[in-house]
Amino acid sequence: MKIRWIGLLVAAFVFLIDQGTKYYVTGPLGLNVQDASLTVLPIFDLRFVKNVGVSLGLLPATGTTMRWLLVALTGAIAAGVLWWMLREQKKPDVAALGLVLGGALGNILDRTRLGYVVDFADLHFGTWRPFLVFNVADAAITVGVLILLIRALFVRDKQVEAPANGPAPVENEVNA
Repeated sequence: MKIRWIGLLVAAFVFLIDQGTKYYVTGPLGLNVQDASLTVLPIFDLRFVKNVGVSLGLLPATGTTMRWLLVALTGAIAAGVLWWMLREQKKPDVAALGLVLGGALGNILDRTRLGYVVDFADLHFGTWRPFLVFNVADAAITVGVLILLIRALFVRDKQVEAPANGPAPVENEVNA
């Protein structure tokens, strides 16, 4: 059970940082009007964007029904991630799932409270923008999914060799 707390703590940390940064950008910094911006670095601006869709602007929630369908869909996905996280045995995977869960919950809260997700991080190189405007939750979800993909594709858990006359080998190391 100790391993699950890692994921839950990561999720709580991501959720709190996400909501805190959104509050700071829209409250004290006053960036709460569409496309209001503040240059932080030559390659990074804080830019307020109301995101009414999901990733890459897909499935825009143009009405109340679509908004609540998106809340239900993302809530179901978050529940699936939580279920997976509570059953996962490998610490890196539990932490990655915690990143995804915390990010999903942060964006779900925005959509529930406001009807849109607050995005504000705008990375750019001149006029070239390699990403859409995003937030901490989006970054956490992306990093968590990348960790899961990399581990699934490239990491092999250690096999434990059994003695010649002993019991069968254990399939995976529990705390990989």
